[in-house]
Amino acid sequence: MSDNGSGFWATLKRPSAKYSLLALLSVGFIAGILFWGGFNTAMEATNTLEFCIGCHEMKDNVYQEYKTTIHYSNRTGVRAYCSDCHVPRDWGHKMMRKIQASQEVYGKIMGTISTPEKFEAKRLELAGHEWERMKGSDSRECRNSFSAMDIEKQKARASKMHKIGQDEKKTCIDCHKGIAHRKPKNMPEEEDE
Repeated sequence: MSDNGSGFWATLKRPSAKYSLLALLSVGFIAGILFWGGFNTAMEATNTLEFCIGCHEMKDNVYQEYKTTIHYSNRTGVRAYCSDCHVPRDWGHKMMRKIQASQEVYGKIMGTISTPEKFEAKRLELAGHEWERMKGSDSRECRNSFSAMDIEKQKARASKMHKIGQDEKKTCIDCHKGIAHRKPKNMPEEEDE
């Protein structure tokens, strides 16, 4: 690039001779809205059940397990979808999770869980990553449940355990490993805390 003011950057810095500043700002504003709307739409599309089970690894493995749990079918008819547990709701944490998910895309491309046998071999590692993430975020995705719970209307055992969990400031995943997916077969025994 030369020092005489010509070149790509100099062209970008030069005022427009054809368009007013208002026209340029308006076009930039509209382009920004279209980009943001498209970006948000794409982010929300990746939070759907259909997207999550779009690859055979998820459809043939964890989705089949999920369909047998209370998260899928229960007496109230309220279903918890993949994104309800695995994707934070607030924008900043959601973007961080989406960036982390790129590792999962890499795993898909490399075929690390492409068969039920490969999936089972990696299950403990995958579950460990997710449990660690949930513990680190204080089970942020499902944490609102303590405040929404009517402990007095729960069965005796659930009521007792939720009271203990609240008193001991436990996070949901401390007790609910394996509630939506089978626990890994080779999982070490957990110590009492």
